[in-house]
Amino acid sequence: MSPRRNRPRGGAVRQAAASAAYGTGAVRHGLERTESWQGEDWSVRMIGGGAAAKHYRCPGCDQEIPPGVPHLVVWPQYGAGVEDRRHWHTSCWNARDRRSARLQRSRNAPRY
Repeated sequence: MSPRRNRPRGGAVRQAAASAAYGTGAVRHGLERTESWQGEDWSVRMIGGGAAAKHYRCPGCDQEIPPGVPHLVVWPQYGAGVEDRRHWHTSCWNARDRRSARLQRSRNAPRY
């Protein structure tokens, strides 16, 4: 009986193809797409539960997104910096046109 291989087959070829597809050697997290909403183009990136490590506040429902919950990171595609990124529940982003314009938060709710 021969020993088990510890190296995946074609690993170097796959890594080279992936880095060529992304343009750099950096690893990208999540799947990114572009959507149009309110006359703007928005970049939408899916974040898996394992990559979500902090608490975020969803602008759609004004509820907290705890660590470990898959969600979306959304930002305007043009002229946006890191500070313009918002973390949304996936269902809230899909229902953004059915949400009210202004949500009211209770007095004792945290403002982060």
